[in-house]
Amino acid sequence: MKINPNPMKINKNIRLRALEPEDLEFLYHIENDPEIWAYSDTQIPFSKYVLENYIANAYKDIYEAKQIRFVIENTSQERVGLIDLFEFDPAHLRAGIGIVIVAEHRQKGYALEAITTIAAYAKEHLRLHQLYANIQEYNTESIALFERAGFELSGRKKDWNYNNGQYTAELLFQRIL
Repeated sequence: MKINPNPMKINKNIRLRALEPEDLEFLYHIENDPEIWAYSDTQIPFSKYVLENYIANAYKDIYEAKQIRFVIENTSQERVGLIDLFEFDPAHLRAGIGIVIVAEHRQKGYALEAITTIAAYAKEHLRLHQLYANIQEYNTESIALFERAGFELSGRKKDWNYNNGQYTAELLFQRIL
Protein backbone atom coordinates (compact mmCIF):
# COMPACT_ATOMS: atom_id res chain seq x y z
CA MET A 1 0.00 0.00 0.00
CA LYS A 2 1.35 3.39 -1.01
CA ILE A 3 1.41 5.90 1.84
CA ASN A 4 0.65 9.50 1.08
CA PRO A 5 3.24 11.55 3.00
CA ASN A 6 1.40 14.86 3.03
CA PRO A 7 -2.37 14.68 2.64
CA MET A 8 -4.01 18.08 2.71
CA LYS A 9 -7.58 17.03 2.77
CA ILE A 10 -9.34 13.72 2.42
CA ASN A 11 -12.93 13.34 1.32
CA LYS A 12 -15.04 10.38 0.36
CA ASN A 13 -13.47 9.70 -3.05
CA ILE A 14 -10.44 11.96 -3.32
CA ARG A 15 -7.42 13.31 -1.50
CA LEU A 16 -5.70 16.61 -2.30
CA ARG A 17 -1.98 16.64 -1.64
CA ALA A 18 1.10 18.72 -2.39
CA LEU A 19 3.26 18.10 -5.44
CA GLU A 20 6.10 15.63 -4.96
CA PRO A 21 9.16 14.96 -7.14
CA GLU A 22 7.50 11.68 -8.17
CA ASP A 23 4.76 13.72 -9.87
CA LEU A 24 7.10 15.01 -12.59
CA GLU A 25 5.90 12.66 -15.37
CA PHE A 26 2.25 13.26 -14.48
CA LEU A 27 2.73 17.04 -14.49
CA TYR A 28 4.75 16.84 -17.73
CA HIS A 29 1.94 14.88 -19.41
CA ILE A 30 -0.76 17.37 -18.36
CA GLU A 31 1.17 20.58 -19.02
CA ASN A 32 2.20 19.39 -22.49
CA ASP A 33 -1.19 18.19 -23.69
CA PRO A 34 -2.15 20.54 -26.58
CA GLU A 35 -5.85 19.75 -26.08
CA ILE A 36 -5.69 21.39 -22.65
CA TRP A 37 -3.73 24.44 -23.84
CA ALA A 38 -6.82 26.22 -25.16
CA TYR A 39 -8.29 26.14 -21.65
CA SER A 40 -5.12 27.19 -19.83
CA ASP A 41 -3.72 29.90 -22.13
CA THR A 42 -0.57 27.82 -22.64
CA GLN A 43 1.22 28.43 -25.92
CA ILE A 44 4.40 26.35 -25.67
CA PRO A 45 5.42 23.06 -24.08
CA PHE A 46 7.18 22.92 -20.72
CA SER A 47 10.49 21.12 -20.35
CA LYS A 48 11.07 18.60 -17.60
CA TYR A 49 13.77 20.91 -16.26
CA VAL A 50 11.28 23.77 -15.85
CA LEU A 51 8.73 21.48 -14.22
CA GLU A 52 11.35 20.00 -11.86
CA ASN A 53 12.14 23.53 -10.72
CA TYR A 54 8.45 24.29 -10.35
CA ILE A 55 7.97 21.23 -8.14
CA ALA A 56 11.12 22.09 -6.14
CA ASN A 57 9.68 25.54 -5.41
CA ALA A 58 6.11 24.38 -4.75
CA TYR A 59 6.81 24.46 -1.02
CA LYS A 60 6.51 28.26 -1.02
CA ASP A 61 3.69 29.70 1.02
CA ILE A 62 0.64 30.91 -0.91
CA TYR A 63 1.26 34.40 0.51
CA GLU A 64 4.66 34.41 -1.21
CA ALA A 65 3.90 32.54 -4.43
CA LYS A 66 0.30 33.83 -4.82
CA GLN A 67 -0.66 30.34 -5.98
CA ILE A 68 -0.86 26.77 -4.82
CA ARG A 69 -1.34 23.52 -6.71
CA PHE A 70 -2.57 20.18 -5.42
CA VAL A 71 -2.56 16.73 -6.95
CA ILE A 72 -5.96 15.04 -6.88
CA GLU A 73 -5.77 11.34 -5.98
CA ASN A 74 -8.60 8.82 -5.88
CA THR A 75 -9.03 6.20 -3.16
CA SER A 76 -6.68 3.87 -5.06
CA GLN A 77 -4.05 6.63 -4.80
CA GLU A 78 -4.03 7.13 -8.55
CA ARG A 79 -3.32 10.65 -9.74
CA VAL A 80 -6.49 11.79 -11.47
CA GLY A 81 -5.86 15.52 -11.88
CA LEU A 82 -4.61 18.83 -10.58
CA ILE A 83 -6.37 21.73 -8.89
CA ASP A 84 -4.94 25.21 -8.39
CA LEU A 85 -5.64 28.38 -6.53
CA PHE A 86 -3.99 31.26 -8.37
CA GLU A 87 -3.89 35.06 -8.33
CA PHE A 88 -4.31 34.79 -4.57
CA ASP A 89 -5.23 38.24 -3.28
CA PRO A 90 -4.99 38.45 0.53
CA ALA A 91 -6.09 42.10 0.55
CA HIS A 92 -9.42 41.33 -1.12
CA LEU A 93 -9.66 37.72 0.13
CA ARG A 94 -10.12 36.06 -3.25
CA ALA A 95 -8.38 33.65 -5.61
CA GLY A 96 -8.88 32.09 -9.00
CA ILE A 97 -9.45 28.36 -9.28
CA GLY A 98 -8.47 25.99 -12.05
CA ILE A 99 -8.83 22.24 -12.39
CA VAL A 100 -7.92 19.53 -14.85
CA ILE A 101 -8.88 15.87 -14.67
CA VAL A 102 -7.07 13.49 -17.01
CA ALA A 103 -9.33 12.04 -19.71
CA GLU A 104 -9.54 8.49 -18.37
CA HIS A 105 -10.81 9.74 -14.99
CA ARG A 106 -13.45 12.23 -16.13
CA GLN A 107 -17.15 11.83 -15.39
CA LYS A 108 -16.49 10.05 -12.08
CA GLY A 109 -17.27 12.94 -9.71
CA TYR A 110 -13.63 13.70 -8.84
CA ALA A 111 -13.73 17.27 -10.16
CA LEU A 112 -16.80 18.32 -8.19
CA GLU A 113 -15.44 16.77 -5.02
CA ALA A 114 -12.05 18.46 -5.52
CA ILE A 115 -13.66 21.88 -6.07
CA THR A 116 -15.82 21.43 -2.97
CA THR A 117 -12.76 20.35 -0.96
CA ILE A 118 -10.56 23.23 -2.04
CA ALA A 119 -13.38 25.73 -1.49
CA ALA A 120 -13.68 24.53 2.11
CA TYR A 121 -9.89 24.79 2.48
CA ALA A 122 -9.93 28.31 1.03
CA LYS A 123 -12.64 29.42 3.45
CA GLU A 124 -11.41 27.66 6.60
CA HIS A 125 -7.64 27.98 6.28
CA LEU A 126 -7.05 30.96 4.00
CA ARG A 127 -10.11 32.91 5.18
CA LEU A 128 -11.05 33.73 1.59
CA HIS A 129 -14.34 35.43 0.82
CA GLN A 130 -14.64 34.23 -2.77
CA LEU A 131 -13.27 32.08 -5.56
CA TYR A 132 -13.59 32.76 -9.27
CA ALA A 133 -13.14 30.76 -12.44
CA ASN A 134 -12.55 31.97 -15.99
CA ILE A 135 -14.12 29.51 -18.44
CA GLN A 136 -14.20 29.52 -22.24
CA GLU A 137 -17.79 29.93 -23.46
CA TYR A 138 -17.59 26.70 -25.46
CA ASN A 139 -16.42 24.62 -22.48
CA THR A 140 -19.91 23.49 -21.55
CA GLU A 141 -18.67 20.64 -19.32
CA SER A 142 -16.69 23.04 -17.11
CA ILE A 143 -19.55 25.52 -17.02
CA ALA A 144 -21.91 22.78 -15.80
CA LEU A 145 -19.31 21.56 -13.29
CA PHE A 146 -18.74 24.97 -11.72
CA GLU A 147 -22.47 25.68 -11.61
CA ARG A 148 -22.97 22.37 -9.74
CA ALA A 149 -20.22 23.52 -7.35
CA GLY A 150 -22.17 26.68 -6.50
CA PHE A 151 -20.48 29.16 -8.83
CA GLU A 152 -22.62 31.78 -10.55
CA LEU A 153 -22.07 33.48 -13.89
CA SER A 154 -21.16 37.09 -13.18
CA GLY A 155 -19.56 38.35 -16.39
CA ARG A 156 -18.74 37.81 -20.03
CA LYS A 157 -15.54 39.00 -21.68
CA LYS A 158 -16.36 39.31 -25.40
CA ASP A 159 -13.80 38.15 -27.98
CA TRP A 160 -11.39 37.54 -25.10
CA ASN A 161 -9.44 34.58 -26.45
CA TYR A 162 -8.21 33.74 -29.92
CA ASN A 163 -8.16 30.00 -30.64
CA ASN A 164 -8.19 28.06 -33.90
CA GLY A 165 -8.68 31.17 -36.01
CA GLN A 166 -11.57 32.69 -34.11
CA TYR A 167 -12.28 34.86 -31.11
CA THR A 168 -14.33 33.44 -28.27
CA ALA A 169 -15.78 34.85 -25.10
CA GLU A 170 -14.54 33.97 -21.65
CA LEU A 171 -17.08 33.69 -18.86
CA LEU A 172 -16.42 34.75 -15.28
CA PHE A 173 -17.95 32.59 -12.57
CA GLN A 174 -17.81 33.46 -8.86
CA ARG A 175 -18.63 31.69 -5.65
CA ILE A 176 -18.98 33.60 -2.43
CA LEU A 177 -17.70 31.38 0.35
